[in-house]
Formats: sequence, C-alpha cells, structure tokens
Amino acid sequence: MRNKFLYRIKNKRDLVKKLIFWSKKFSHTCLLDSNDEPRNMSSKNCHYSFLLAIGAHKICSPNNNSFNNLKQFYEKNKDWMFGYFAYDLKNENTQLNSGNIDNLYFRNSYFFVPKTIFKLKKYMLYIETFLNKQEIDSYMKEIENQNCIKFCMPSINLQKRESKKEYIKKIEGIKNHIQKGDVYEMNYCQEFYSNNVEINVEALFYKLNKRTKSPFASFLHIHDKYVVCTSPERFLKKTNQILLSQPIKGTIKRSEDAEIDKMLVNKLLNSKKDKIENVMITDLVRNDLSKCAVKKSVSVDELFGVYTFKQVHHMITSISSELDPNFHFINAIKGAFPMGSMTGAPKQKAMELIEFFETTKRGLFSGSIGYITPNANFDFNVVIRSLLYNSSKKYLSVMVGGAITSRSVAEDEYDECLIKLKEIFKILSKKIVSE
Repeated sequence: MRNKFLYRIKNKRDLVKKLIFWSKKFSHTCLLDSNDEPRNMSSKNCHYSFLLAIGAHKICSPNNNSFNNLKQFYEKNKDWMFGYFAYDLKNENTQLNSGNIDNLYFRNSYFFVPKTIFKLKKYMLYIETFLNKQEIDSYMKEIENQNCIKFCMPSINLQKRESKKEYIKKIEGIKNHIQKGDVYEMNYCQEFYSNNVEINVEALFYKLNKRTKSPFASFLHIHDKYVVCTSPERFLKKTNQILLSQPIKGTIKRSEDAEIDKMLVNKLLNSKKDKIENVMITDLVRNDLSKCAVKKSVSVDELFGVYTFKQVHHMITSISSELDPNFHFINAIKGAFPMGSMTGAPKQKAMELIEFFETTKRGLFSGSIGYITPNANFDFNVVIRSLLYNSSKKYLSVMVGGAITSRSVAEDEYDECLIKLKEIFKILSKKIVSE
C-alpha cells in the first residue's frame, strides 16, 4: 500500500531542475515533462504537468511474449508502471528480424513499478511512495539542497552512419518500391553517432529540454541505458475507455520574422505532399484502432492541424476511438504498435523495407516511453528527437527519420532531417563528420 504526501511548491521549474539532477542517484528513473505549454498536445486532459518515477519496486522486462507478460504483470500488481516499448518489439509479432548494427542493447520492453512517484500539478507536488514520512522528508531536504551543476560538456564530433550521397541513393531506391506499388509511404531513418563518449546525461536532458520545451519530453535511465527525449508526438493515450492517437506528418522550419513564420505555416497547411502523407497515416491509425474499438467509434477529431513548437511547425492529426470492453487495454497498444508515423503504409511491407534499407537497428528509437496507471489509463509518446546512450559502451546514438512518398525530393528530405535535429546538434557538436 502506497503512502501519499502533499507539498506546496513555490517555484515549479526550479523544483523540476533539482529533481532532474537529484534523480542521478537511482538506477531506475523515468521522467515525463509536458513543459506547461498551453498550445501543446499533452496539456489537453492532462492531469499532471510533470511525472517522475524513481526506484524499482518490481520489474517486468521479458525479451519475448512481451505484451502478454506485461498484461499479466499489470493484472497482478495494478499499480503505477513506467517504461518503454522498443521499436524492435515488432519482431515478436511478425516474421521480421533485424541484423542491423546495434551498439545500445535495449531490451524489447521494460516496465517497472516505482518505489516513489512525484506528480506535479500547478503548485502542488503529490508524492506516492512505499516509504514513510520521515524518509520522504529526508528526500525533500536532499532535493531542496540539490546542487545543479552548470552544464558544461566538451564538443562531440558526431559521425554519419551513411554519407549524404548514400542517403540520397537509398531514398531513390525506396521511391522505386513506391512506384511499383509495394508501399505508399515509408519512414526512413539514419543515424549519427559517437564512440568513447562520457557525458552527464541528466545535465544534457535539462539543457535540451529547457531549449525545446517539447510536450512529450522524457528522460529514461535504466542501469547503463539512457534516453534523452524531446518528442513533440503522442503515440497513444487512454482516458477511461477513450483512446487517442496523434501522429505527426509534415514539418517545416520556423523563422524569427513573424510575417515569414506565418507564411511558413500557410505553406505547410497547403502542402499537397504533407497532406498526402498525413492522410495515409491517418487511414493506417484508423485501421489500427479499429482492431479493439467499439463498432463505428473510430473518429478523426482533427485533420491537418498545424501546431507551432519552438523550432518547427508540425502537421498533426488526432484520431480517437472507444475501447471495446471485451479487449484488454494492452491489446489496444499491441494492435497499434509500432506507430504508423514511424513505419509507413502498408505497415508490414514498410517494416520489411525498413530492415532492408536502414543500417542501424532502431532499438528504442521510434519506440515509445510512458506510463500506465492503477486504473488502466496510460499515455505514451513517440521516441523521436532523442539521444540514446549506453554508458558501459560509452556509445551515443542520435537517429532521425522522415516519411518518403512518391513526391519526396531526396535533398529536401535530408535537409528536413537536419532541421529536426538542429537543437541537438547545437548542444552536442560543432562538427559532423562522415565515417
């Protein structure tokens, strides 16, 4: 039985900063931050603006039959659970496999029941824990006195896993498959990486999160594995029996000039290419949700919504459904995973071509991080705009992708990838080199 405590907070962002640095002492940490953005997609119906789970009370980390194991784990515990679904979890449910480069070694899925959860809502901090009042008071004193070191990191020279020339050649190869009718759209990802890197990951997350203020930002630490994620995209959310998915398809850079920025929004709104991408993925998500939905409950709530973020404008569509009570909520996640925005359509063939064309095993990139509540609600992001780090191997990976259609121009797709990673590159590196 968890104990519950309540504290009033004077400065929310100062507390969040201290919690980020303080969490370093734990081997299991999952932090989810909506960044209090009034325009962001997560503030709608979001009860807490910030969640931090620390310590592992119980763990579920199978590397096969993961969805069924998680279902059993939930039914046995019915508690808060934090963790992830890696992209390569797809291999458990299809005939697919991946022999691509893997220097990170994330398991297919990993969830833990935390010992303590910090939940921030406006100026109130709610704590649920297996610890007693004296122990929590000690934690609060530690947090209050936490020294938040100044972020200082040597420049990291990121290497390209493939050259721009190789990237362009692959895009043309993908377009050949599209022209033959094998797929209508495919998400292709490339990797930037660095070997023998030692970094203060918590400080890196704090710095990057402060700059981007993404609505689905997350920080995950499980033993020697880390994820620094500044995602703008929701994969799937469940509130009571209502499921909500919000795929992003369509990205354009921002301008400091207000008039030019407005023109860029209109350009995205009127982009035939981006609308085609959006409709394809919308249809795919509708199909995914229909697998576990009450008949005729799947609805497109918003089509081609353009949302503004700090560095880019995104085109986002919102699709909802009502979960059929005959289906377990884990089945709804399984039916929609991996998310269509990171695969393409049709999904099975797109995933086959992803394995053929991509060089790096995606692992947790384009997977999902989030939480499940004791009453079976959940919210999961899409792991993009992210850094993945294995501290034992001292290996840092930054992957980025984009949707390829028959209208794609390889040079433009490459430039869009760099726009998406602009803030990460600013913080990490003064130089990107070819392998």
